[in-house]
Amino acid sequence: MVQKNPSFETLFIARQPVFRSDETVWGYELLFRSNEENVAVVDNEAQATSSVIADGLALASEGINPDLKILINFPEQLLIEDAGFALPKDRCIIEILENVRAMDEVLDAARRLKDAGYTLAMDDYCGQAELKPFLELADIVKVDILALNANPGCIRSTLASIPEGAMLLAEKVEDVATFNFLKKKKFSLFQGFFFSKPEIIPGKKLSSSIITKLQILSELSKPDLEPARLGEILRSDPSLTYRLFRYINSAGIGLQEKVSSVKRAIDMMGMLQAKQWLRSALIADFNTTPRSGELAYLAVQRAKFLESVCDSSNLDDCVPDSLFMTGLFSLLDAMLGLKMNEILKLLPLEESVEQALMGEGRLHDLLRLVSSYERGQWEETFQRLQKVGLESSQAELVYVQSRNWALKMLGSAHASSADAR
Repeated sequence: MVQKNPSFETLFIARQPVFRSDETVWGYELLFRSNEENVAVVDNEAQATSSVIADGLALASEGINPDLKILINFPEQLLIEDAGFALPKDRCIIEILENVRAMDEVLDAARRLKDAGYTLAMDDYCGQAELKPFLELADIVKVDILALNANPGCIRSTLASIPEGAMLLAEKVEDVATFNFLKKKKFSLFQGFFFSKPEIIPGKKLSSSIITKLQILSELSKPDLEPARLGEILRSDPSLTYRLFRYINSAGIGLQEKVSSVKRAIDMMGMLQAKQWLRSALIADFNTTPRSGELAYLAVQRAKFLESVCDSSNLDDCVPDSLFMTGLFSLLDAMLGLKMNEILKLLPLEESVEQALMGEGRLHDLLRLVSSYERGQWEETFQRLQKVGLESSQAELVYVQSRNWALKMLGSAHASSADAR
């Protein structure tokens, strides 16, 4: 159960990945939101200080590769106050919001940042004349594909109004077909939830190793799984055994002596945590595309978040492990390029979890909660939190804890078998 903490200043912080054309991650945009007024924290003049932004950055960027870029939205007042200078210029990109007015004092503030070596991005551009003064300063121009209805003619005319030399980022790219179309244009970067949508390949066959992993995941979902059988599964794969030892002997676990047997590891972790670790490791192994790493992180965080929501909410009849599985398997179709109903033929699960993965039932409603959080759809997030009786301060704490848990789990899960040798 997550305890309420009245001193915990709630900053809903979601992060959205930005991809290159080869689907590797270039960076992240951080989305900040206050819990009560449903407005961006950086838009609230009472709270809009460089310290708030810096604190939020530290919280949200934990575990992100330091070589990746971070985009942060800046409203008008913060630009004028030079709050951007509180951020590291080699990593953070100042994103000028589309509702910022091109007044002299704002443009002067943007020039000060640019002259100091900061990278500037123009947000949500779709040809607005009032934003053109910013285009002369912007290193990156984010084109709002959704506002242009992904219309080729509208996209062409918008691109024609952007000065040569600016890096083009297509944002709000919501499906794979649009992503593939935009790759043929001048865009270098892509943002949106196309990466979590399945790209179904007709006639695709899964490899025997993937099928074996799905079978193991199915076995791990059984409530009567014995510790001895779990030990057999782990010992059957030297890479898994090594990664388990690496995880349990890590500094974060805090054991006084090293664990060197599978049985001892399971005894120390307990069956529930051992199963969760193994599930996370198997999900991390579904590396069928470059974006799979981001999908694995998202799936593992979803799993832990939903499990914790079950423990912390007013839902009397929810089962934490069922919600864990719902979150963990929710992106398998995107990872494997198969329809979810085809995957479930290889991965039989309890009925409530299968219904959720097919978009039905009460567990699917909870899956929508975490999905709205990821997308920064704060109004929907608040409404869904109210339904489960969870305060926003609790939800933020759970979200941060689940993110840290996912990073710790996948840190060990991504350890390669080559390291073991």
